[in-house]
Order: sequence, then C-alpha cells, then structure tokens
Amino acid sequence: MRNFMRRSVIFLGVFIFLFGCVIRNNVMAYTPIDLYDQVWRLINTKFVDQTNNSQDWSKWRHKYDNKIVTNEDAYVAINTMIASLNDPYTKFLDPKEFAEETSSIKGSLKGIGIQIAVKDGKLTVIAPIEDTPAEKAGLKADDEILEIDGKSTKGITVDKAADQIRGKEGTQVTLLIKRKDNEPKLYTITRAEIEIKSISQKIPENIKMPDDISYIRLSSFISRNAAGEFRSILENSVGKKGFIIDLRSNPGGLLSNAIYISDMFLDGGIIVSTVDRDGYKETQRATKGYVTNKPVVVLINKGSASASEIFSGAMKDNRRAVIIGEQSFGKGLVQEINKLPYEAGINITIQKYLTPNGTDINKKGITPDIVVKLTEENVKNKDDVQLKKAIEILQKMTSGQEIANY
Repeated sequence: MRNFMRRSVIFLGVFIFLFGCVIRNNVMAYTPIDLYDQVWRLINTKFVDQTNNSQDWSKWRHKYDNKIVTNEDAYVAINTMIASLNDPYTKFLDPKEFAEETSSIKGSLKGIGIQIAVKDGKLTVIAPIEDTPAEKAGLKADDEILEIDGKSTKGITVDKAADQIRGKEGTQVTLLIKRKDNEPKLYTITRAEIEIKSISQKIPENIKMPDDISYIRLSSFISRNAAGEFRSILENSVGKKGFIIDLRSNPGGLLSNAIYISDMFLDGGIIVSTVDRDGYKETQRATKGYVTNKPVVVLINKGSASASEIFSGAMKDNRRAVIIGEQSFGKGLVQEINKLPYEAGINITIQKYLTPNGTDINKKGITPDIVVKLTEENVKNKDDVQLKKAIEILQKMTSGQEIANY
C-alpha cells in the first residue's frame, strides 16, 4: 500500500468542485491545436473503457484541424469530443474551472456549497456541504435541479451548471427544485465563501449521545489533514466504548484518506481494489495492527459517494462495522487530473474500484446492513431516526448483545 501511495495521489468525488485526481504537470509551449491533440492522446491511453464508448476514437484526432484557431475554439472542440464518451466524470477544465478545483483541494471555495452530478440525464444534488448556504436553504441529496435563474437545465452539463450556480460572494442564485413527488419549489440562495470542513464532533440537535460513545461526523475526504485529524480523535477517545462515524451526504475526496482511515480499524485484510483499462487489478490491503478495535457503526445515505463508499465497503465486507441508513450514491470510478497548457486541466476516468468482496458498486451503491429511511416528516421534526438507531445498535454491540440480521 505504501508503494501505491508514493506513486500517485488519487482523489474521488462527485462534486462540482472536485473530482478524483492524480496531478501531472506538462508545461511547454503549445498552440490551441496542440492542446486539443494532447487531450485526445491522454484519453486514448488512459480512459478506462478501451472502446471509448464503442466508437472509433481516431476519427476525432484531426476532426477540427482547420477550425481551431483560439483557445476558446479548442475548448469547444474538446468538450464536444469528450461528450462522445458519455462519461459524466471525464471532463475538461478551462483555466477558471481548474483554478476553482485547485482551490477546493486547498479547503476553500466560493458558491453555495453544493455537490451536483448528472444522474440518469437529470441535474441532481448529490449533497449540500455542511453548514453552507445550500444546506441552510434546505437543499437535500437527490433533489433535481430543473432551472437555474429561470433557465432550464435540460441537457446541461455539470460544468455549465456549476458555472451558472457559482458567482461573486453576496450575490444570489435561484434554483427550481423538484423533490420526489412534490411540486417544484424555488430556492433563492446567497452565494458565500465556503470553507470545507472535514471533521466535526458536534452532536446533532435533539440527540442525547451517551457519554461512552464517540460521534465523528466526516463530511468529506477532501482535506489532506483529514486522516491525521481522524486518527487523533481515535487516539484521544479515552473512556469511549465505541464509535459512530457519520458519512451521510459525504461526496468523497482523497482516495488516500479513505485508505488510511480504513486502515485505522482493520488488522490486515483488503480495503479496496482498482481495475484499469487493461484489466490490471491492484489491491490495497490494510497493515497489521489498528488504532482501535472498539465497535463501530457507520451511517450512510444517498449522498454518500465515492471515497465514502470505499470506506463503507471496506468496513462492511471485513465485518468491522454495522452500516446503517440508506443505499449510497453508487460512484465506483476513479478519476485522474492531468494539468494541461494554458492553466487548463482534464479529469479522466482511469479505473473502476471494487469493494473487498469484489463488488462493483458503480450506479448501485452500498447496501446498509440495517436500512433506516429518513422521511420528510423526520427532517421537519428534527427527528434523526438514523442516528438514534445507530446509538441503539452501538449500545447493544458494546454490551455484547447479538445484532439481529447482521
């Protein structure tokens, strides 16, 4: 595992701000046509699907040779070429988008604090970031965004949607939201500078947490310091009999964080495997020894994606934790970010990952051991039945009781 981590830094996520990446620098003098050709070559050698969505990829190489004059021409041509892959996670980043992505990795960004993706052809909220304008306005995982400032999102790309939602701090954006069987509703949200907080131990409202249980809310795997902070909490949880790890609406982040945090609970065993375009499978195993062997409950929901699913899958398949909540998002793909000329970049899906049992969860998600749904009525009444169930189950585990159906 250590050799793997030295070779690359891979990110996982499904946000408008961050997708999984290994960063490579390619700084040379390029023309706009060279930029287009470099993207073609990178996809040709790296994209996880060797058939490139069952098409003759060579047809794209010189398709726009006589039409690309400016960088903007190259951007349009590149986006058209990438769209043919039918992969929402392989995307071109213009200089502005690449700078924003880099900013999010550093831990801050500007917008409303929302992660989105195109799911089944619909612009969908993956999760609002904790304590942001989006969360405070009431946006939730799986909300469909029908309009942005009065403009339909039909056929929109994640990039274009993100550009329309972002804006200067203090300005407003209005979203028309469709939630399940409810009538569409307008949400006007004021943009702000978003600080990405990874770890919190703040107990949710109306919850009585027993003194011998440690509650850890991990809202993302983005921060480079997340694993160290997490380990510190575990090591300093004196007198605690067990842990509740809340990954609800956690959209992902650094693969290394998912691996390191999993390793803190496992005494050997597989954490995750990745499979590339050539079918080469690389397996990441936990080291011998652990930070804690105390009982663990993990909370997930439909907003738990990518790195959250790697951690949840590792804990579930190794029978190290009881997973409670709802089916997770289902993003089993790994992206690599390649830095391009003119301060641009491209995210390319280079691998799929499998849980320790060899399960491909892409578009399927992790199934909880104990399914507990959070209804609109629960949310309205601030009745966190999922967390209450987690407390109940963990208390049984710490007292040595058997858990039914687990």
